Amino acid sequence: MAILNNPSSAVRHPCETGSVLLVVVLLVALLAAVVMGHLQINTEEIQLVQNQAGGVEAQAIAEAGLNDALARLRQDPGWNTRLADKPFASGSYTVVVEGSAVTSTAVTARGFVAKIQADVTRSSGGPPGAVQIDRWRINP
Repeated sequence: MAILNNPSSAVRHPCETGSVLLVVVLLVALLAAVVMGHLQINTEEIQLVQNQAGGVEAQAIAEAGLNDALARLRQDPGWNTRLADKPFASGSYTVVVEGSAVTSTAVTARGFVAKIQADVTRSSGGPPGAVQIDRWRINP
């Protein structure tokens, strides 16, 4: 009497053939969709970080322009000459003085823009004179 211990020789029902392959294909498709979703999220987060860095860079350049203008105002309280497209770091700034308002607008090499406006009070003594910032606005 022979005993068959080989499960592969067992008779299978026609509906069961290929079901494992179908499950594996579905699991691979699900895994691929999850990975694609994570890649999309990571791409968006990288873009957000780059935008944040560009905005900070533009703001720093605008602050440099404002500091340049304040230094000139300390030396000459009557100074009101426009500084146009003055290069700084990886961008440039433009400073406009209108009355007591000093506005610095910066543009980075990648196209990010920031604007800082300060209302100042100038002293008549000096040079160097005192310049006080009364009000400060970022991206007004």
